[in-house]
Amino acid sequence: MKMKMVTALFALSLSATAVFAQKGVEDGSRFGHGQDSLNCLKNISVYSEYVKTNNFKDAFIPWKAVFDEAPLAQVGTYTKGAQILRALIAAEKDGAKQKEYFELLMKVHDQRIQYLDALNTLVKNPTTKGDILGTKAHDYFSMGGQDMNTAYTIFAEAVALEKQNLPYYVLMEFIDVSARKTKLDESHKEQFVQDYLAASSYANEAFNAATKESAKKNYQTAKENIDAHFINSGVATCDNLQAIYAPKVEANKTDLEYLKQVMKVMKMLGCTEAEAYFAASEAAHAIEPTAETAIGCGYMYYKKGDINKCLSYFDNAIELEQDPIQKADYYYSTAVVLFSNKQLSKAKQYARKSIELNGEKGKPYILIAQMYASSPNWSDESALNKCTFFAVIDKLQKAKSVDPSVAEEADKLIRSYAGYTPKDEDLFFIGLKKGDAVTIGGWIGETTTIR
Repeated sequence: MKMKMVTALFALSLSATAVFAQKGVEDGSRFGHGQDSLNCLKNISVYSEYVKTNNFKDAFIPWKAVFDEAPLAQVGTYTKGAQILRALIAAEKDGAKQKEYFELLMKVHDQRIQYLDALNTLVKNPTTKGDILGTKAHDYFSMGGQDMNTAYTIFAEAVALEKQNLPYYVLMEFIDVSARKTKLDESHKEQFVQDYLAASSYANEAFNAATKESAKKNYQTAKENIDAHFINSGVATCDNLQAIYAPKVEANKTDLEYLKQVMKVMKMLGCTEAEAYFAASEAAHAIEPTAETAIGCGYMYYKKGDINKCLSYFDNAIELEQDPIQKADYYYSTAVVLFSNKQLSKAKQYARKSIELNGEKGKPYILIAQMYASSPNWSDESALNKCTFFAVIDKLQKAKSVDPSVAEEADKLIRSYAGYTPKDEDLFFIGLKKGDAVTIGGWIGETTTIR
């Protein structure tokens, strides 16, 4: 009986010891209990002081004890832990030891994500999984990670979660990694284009949202580097996009969203004359006619030499388009095609429609001037026909006045066409002089002033 009592008391003693000495990782508490909690708090104090003096070597052991034994102790376990490990990796000469530190650094990020919800309750400014993944991706790429597939997977998830909220350097590195993956895997080219467009868009959004000059400068740097990675990748050519998208458009000709995506990418990169763009436009137009698909089909038939079908689609685009500025551009494009087909009167009508919708563009005025110059003869009198070039110059002067961006082109044409205007003696014989008004007949129907 006495022996049983001693045994019971011994068991109770063990139980009490377990309660009063238990690690946080074991019972879900912040610091653990009993002696373990005291050890945890002491280790936090010790490694924190070492970190303050950049003594990362001596900070490692007490930090590692907290990381292993009390994962919920504080967010600093992870932020300072990453700082310690980065310094140790950079200083370490032994490859095996360096790899050990690197793998532990990756584990720091993974464990922080594992306990993220609980850790966020300890701070005023909680973080997100995407933000941690962005840091992990950066550390993987910059601290020795060799596998571009692994790096890409981490970056891609971070970008998908955080978008424009990621640090500028993460967006730059994401495109760098995606470009490297493309060199290893040809099938990644299409995704690389999508990655470029996404990263470029997010960097631009972050730049526009930034309030501090330093942040704007950083995101401007990101935008420039993202563009550089894309250009240097060798993928950013219309021939490459044609090769990427041509077979996929055919395979996805009933998938409207995919077709729209192809059109958007190729339009953004200036590849609207590629066959893949035309094919995507025609397939999309068959499913859901829009102004954009109609204009794409129109360009396709223009390239094929079928002007009637081209003009039919262009008219369809004008009809479907709601935005007046875009509609003005479509009217101008149609006028260009009509002019090339020598339908001068109708071409002029479309050019004037473009001007009515957007009077700040000089191109339509230049086009009208070129139409007049291409067909100046409306009278049996040679001097009157030469007066047509005064009307030509009128349009070119107007183009300059409404749109300074075309001034150089307009001035060049003015110098050229000025040589075709009539001389004073030519005008004298028909009773005209400088300052007189003259109406140009025929399809032109313009009144101009002799000078």
